Amino acid sequence: MTILGSITNPDNDTLKYVRSLRDKKRARYQEKRYVIEGLRLVAHALYRGYRPVFAFCTKEFATSPEGQTLLEQREAAETSVWLLSAALLASISDTVSPQGIVAVLPMPDPDSDPVQGATLLLVLDRIGDPGNLGTMLRTAHAATFDAALLSVGCVDPYSPKVVRAGMGAHLDLPVWPSAPWPEIARLTRGTPQRVLADAGGERTIWEIDWSLPTALIIGSEAHGPGAEAQALATVRARLPMAEGAESLNAAIAMAVSAFEALRQRQ
Repeated sequence: MTILGSITNPDNDTLKYVRSLRDKKRARYQEKRYVIEGLRLVAHALYRGYRPVFAFCTKEFATSPEGQTLLEQREAAETSVWLLSAALLASISDTVSPQGIVAVLPMPDPDSDPVQGATLLLVLDRIGDPGNLGTMLRTAHAATFDAALLSVGCVDPYSPKVVRAGMGAHLDLPVWPSAPWPEIARLTRGTPQRVLADAGGERTIWEIDWSLPTALIIGSEAHGPGAEAQALATVRARLPMAEGAESLNAAIAMAVSAFEALRQRQ
């Protein structure tokens, strides 16, 4: 990384640009860029071969042992870095206590190859909570899913809160944001088993043969699966629970199913 100098003006155009990417979905998709922050995420992005468009850090971060190692990484040699005061870095961060570095990454274009050759897909229907979505993407990566298809109505996977909850999953797991249902149907046409998580399902998740090429469908936290998600499903599966128990958080239900799939496959 090459340090270009310091920015001291809070109204600097570059800082305004980063704030627009942080705050506005339209800006992110027009520019095909999004914001990440923190040592762990930026280091993982570099490790995975992503080259930030540019980055910002505090002098304290740049002179710390971890910061020096990160800034010297060969993969990031062509990334421009600006030094900011802690207050200015906080003005472009989405966290209460920034970790000293913020970077702008190019947004990857959806790739149909991992989907069409997939043995395990995640299909999300109108997931509205950023923490849930980020957790599900993180879980999908950990449980060796091939890709995630997000229907229209899901929260933006590249919003800062989702990126933070995903803990780097965006860098490893192919994600299709705001996919229309006809497109989801086309992409999953070659996946014969499409399992809808449903409290009223005819089978338990333990009775599903997850060794088959499968798409796991998770519906809205508030409203359950919509008509399109239900139409896509070939089987409905439930988690057996104690009588009178409230339904589980969508991310937890997804995780239990995902790791049952992984258990069977291993």
